[in-house]
Amino acid sequence: MKITKKVIARLTKCYSIAPLYYHGQECILVAAEKKDPCLLFDREGNLLDTVWEGPGGTMSMVQIPGSDGMFLATQKFYSPNDSKEAEIVLAAPRQEGGWKVQTLLRLPHVHRFDILRRNQVNYLIACTIKSGHDYRDDWTMPGKVYGAVLPKDIGAFDEEHPLTMQVIKDDLLKNHGYYRISEAGEDSCVICAASGIFRFCPPSVPSGKWEVERLLDIPASDAVLVDFDGDGEKELAVLSPFHGERICIYKKRGPGWEPVYVYGKPAEFCHAIYGGPLCGRPSLIVGHRKGERNLIAFWWDESSAGYGFQVLDEDCGPANVFHYEKDGKDIVISANRETDEVAMYTLTRETGGDNHVRGTETGSI
Repeated sequence: MKITKKVIARLTKCYSIAPLYYHGQECILVAAEKKDPCLLFDREGNLLDTVWEGPGGTMSMVQIPGSDGMFLATQKFYSPNDSKEAEIVLAAPRQEGGWKVQTLLRLPHVHRFDILRRNQVNYLIACTIKSGHDYRDDWTMPGKVYGAVLPKDIGAFDEEHPLTMQVIKDDLLKNHGYYRISEAGEDSCVICAASGIFRFCPPSVPSGKWEVERLLDIPASDAVLVDFDGDGEKELAVLSPFHGERICIYKKRGPGWEPVYVYGKPAEFCHAIYGGPLCGRPSLIVGHRKGERNLIAFWWDESSAGYGFQVLDEDCGPANVFHYEKDGKDIVISANRETDEVAMYTLTRETGGDNHVRGTETGSI
């Protein structure tokens, strides 16, 4: 792949990225982990607005379906050791300009959340990385996953009238990873913790129960399901353990999953992950925040019957990435947390070779 990089902003400890449809155009939100702003860009990379100056601590952002610019976000999650005051807020553009931000609910240690849709009903799902702590790096109180039907009158909820959520699953130590899976208009998600990798499906009716399936019984930080080899069945790409250094792809074999590929060297503090189309082929993008701090793409190489990879950028330390297509080109926005840069990578597939480090490794391990 040919790669062109453009730094579109400098944002201290930039972390969270999300799409936002606003005023008739597709935009991008980027927010910071620490006490820094949330910025709004168009898909050309131009800065449109500052949504808030603080308090920051934003791990996740998700648009309210069907709205013009309204979105939910986490705030005040500054680290696992500084997240007791974490909450989910509602941000909405004001007609006179600026943004109104109000608390939807206080949920200590809330790290990831999303809005999933099933049978025309929207559901809010929220994950806490832990349930409390008494001292630094205390992991004795496992996290939980919460769920609720997303109210249509969500603007009626605030700090005085918080939304109520119910526990779907508890006892999830180091409950970190989250990724949405959309199939045939229905949503589910993959959630990762020290106790394994789980797939959650919303209820078929609002009064029903969430469906929870354990995919793998290994400690994991993040994972995504993608059909890399085109056989009609999705592989499971896993970053492990918590904030770990191992990138592995598993294939469904009988009742379980077997590893078929492991990246050949440690990728310390794996964090950013994307699974989906990239330059015309199903791909995986991973960014890691320590060591070489690279941004790497992986794909199935039919000619060698193995997985190929390419280093897209070096020494950048991505926290999260977001992919979209524009004017026939693939764009990856990366929150390069360790270098405080919001970067736009334009990628085009070339037949005559790549301009960054590339390699091919066979599937057997």
